[in-house]
Amino acid sequence: MPKNNISRRDFIIKTSIAGAIGGAVIGLGKCNPVMAAGSNNELPDLVAIRGGEPGVMFNKAIEAWGGIHRVVRAGQTVVVKPNIGWNVTPDRAANTNPELVEAIVRACLKANAKEVFVMDHTADVWTKCYKNSGIQQATKDGGGKMVPGNNERDYKTVKIPMAKRLKTVKVHDLILSTDVLINVPVLKHHVSTKLSLGMKNLMGIVWDRQWWHKNDLHQCIADFSTYIKADLTIIDGYRMMKRNGPMGVSTDDVLLQKALLLGADPLALDVAASKMFGMNPMDVGYIRLSEGLNIGTNDLSTLKIQKIKI
Repeated sequence: MPKNNISRRDFIIKTSIAGAIGGAVIGLGKCNPVMAAGSNNELPDLVAIRGGEPGVMFNKAIEAWGGIHRVVRAGQTVVVKPNIGWNVTPDRAANTNPELVEAIVRACLKANAKEVFVMDHTADVWTKCYKNSGIQQATKDGGGKMVPGNNERDYKTVKIPMAKRLKTVKVHDLILSTDVLINVPVLKHHVSTKLSLGMKNLMGIVWDRQWWHKNDLHQCIADFSTYIKADLTIIDGYRMMKRNGPMGVSTDDVLLQKALLLGADPLALDVAASKMFGMNPMDVGYIRLSEGLNIGTNDLSTLKIQKIKI
């Protein structure tokens, strides 16, 4: 859904339809060809694609979804939020695939976005993460601008009205002021939360996340998701870390899956990604706790899902 005229600084919650637990497994055994853009009633809520390279999958998925213009308008600023948390190379699948990031940046600029920024509050030294992940070069090649997330002065304290645990949090000022937020997590195992998905990836736009780990991490993730909702979530399943997350130990932890999920409903995307991983979504605490919080729907059967195989 395109941004309205309210700035993200004044933004609190975007509502979506909440549903009951359930939904179909995202399988790609029998897939339809890429769907041509038509009226909004014909467009899918979620696109699941498999079999291509990262940029190719994104381009086909966003076309099937109706185009990047559904969220990016001419003259707007865009923040692309990949996972860039770890000082490892792309083959380790700890970070978002750089080819995917480049394709997203290019698409936003082709839609005449004013500026496209890419940022993350990294776990390892940010300069090394940005460089060795390949995302710094990919962003430059795509025409975007990298923004560091390592300085506390760039974060602003906000209140979360619907929170049960995370009542206040420091959020990067760029997120609060941008017109469009595109969340691009990599699908991977995580030792603390079982899976690292879209809602958890937003921990990379806050400063004091260590507090979350000590104070009911799953509830904090759910709380924060009531305050910030990405306009578009793209889950990178090209390489999937199946164990030893979030950083992994070696490429032995990685499965080449060549998959991608795309849509505007962050909860639905996390539910679908959990199923793709082979896990019951309700076994992931922050997904279970997000039910009924107007974050999105966890019932995939209520959505129109377009499946594509390249």
